[in-house]
Amino acid sequence: MVSEKQLSPRKREILRRVIEEYVATGQPVGSRAVVELSDLGVSSSTVRSELAELESLGLLTHPHTSAGRTPTEGGYRVYADDLVESLAGRPAGLGLDLRSMRDELEQALRATTDMLSQATKLLALVSAPSLETATIRHIEVLLLQPTSLVVVVITSTGGVTKRQFRLEEPVDPGLVAWAAEYLEDQLAGERLGSTTVRRRLESPELEPRERAFLELIGQTLLDVRSEAGPEVFVGGTVGLFEEARAEEVEATMRLLELLERRAAVLELVSEALQPQRPVVRVGPDLGGGHHGVSLVGATYGIRSTPLGAVGLLGPLRMDYEKAIRSVRAAAFELSRFVEDVYEDA
Repeated sequence: MVSEKQLSPRKREILRRVIEEYVATGQPVGSRAVVELSDLGVSSSTVRSELAELESLGLLTHPHTSAGRTPTEGGYRVYADDLVESLAGRPAGLGLDLRSMRDELEQALRATTDMLSQATKLLALVSAPSLETATIRHIEVLLLQPTSLVVVVITSTGGVTKRQFRLEEPVDPGLVAWAAEYLEDQLAGERLGSTTVRRRLESPELEPRERAFLELIGQTLLDVRSEAGPEVFVGGTVGLFEEARAEEVEATMRLLELLERRAAVLELVSEALQPQRPVVRVGPDLGGGHHGVSLVGATYGIRSTPLGAVGLLGPLRMDYEKAIRSVRAAAFELSRFVEDVYEDA
């Protein structure tokens, strides 16, 4: 890791200029180009000296076929971290009106994924809130046959959980009607699988007959964990190779490999301490020994509670500023959307 003392403001500025020029052209950047691009007011010899020091710090490399420099994974990491710090305040608009979708969460997530991939030409990943974070909007307990009933739970995210029960003895229709009214009254607005739900299903004020019936059907409201993990929407796979240079095809193939564990990749984003604050993972930071690829992501949620994550995967040579601005905007818009959905529940 490079310490703050090792990087003067001038070194950071030169590093930024080299990376942005290399991202734009794909060609190694020499000292003369840096002088022309910046207003540092120093000579080419001074810039050459600074470039040599940045290379000694492992932030730039010197291809043997050129006198110019190209960024290393460490250089991209420093540059991206500086961008995250500088891009504060309310994000710019995403160019997508999610409010018109009302409580259609899946539609909003798919639209956000498509918009991100189209705007950045990168691989976009958006994870849906897990079922455990949803609150109960409506509950139905329906008697289908004397010995058959179904419990239907509609969540604040628009999801539907349905479970059918077949019993050995006929069920009292009055008990079914009572259970439907009790569950709707006591549990609407509560989080699925929460201790509050369990406590109200086991309330000591209930009659033994009522408690036994709720014990039977109540698992529908408690067993909400999914071994498959959160649903993840992916956009941009079709155009993955369109923007890739010949030397970046290998990195593009690595992106396809990462897709196989996309939920785990977005879990890295969810480690962020603050919703909507972007995180950048470069190369090995993604785990699994991956090189040549980067992830820019942010979480979305309600206030300080993350519900899902937005991510952009691409080669090292990507437009990091655009990627960071895009995921910030997407996280902000999705946070506003899910807040309306959950509060309207």
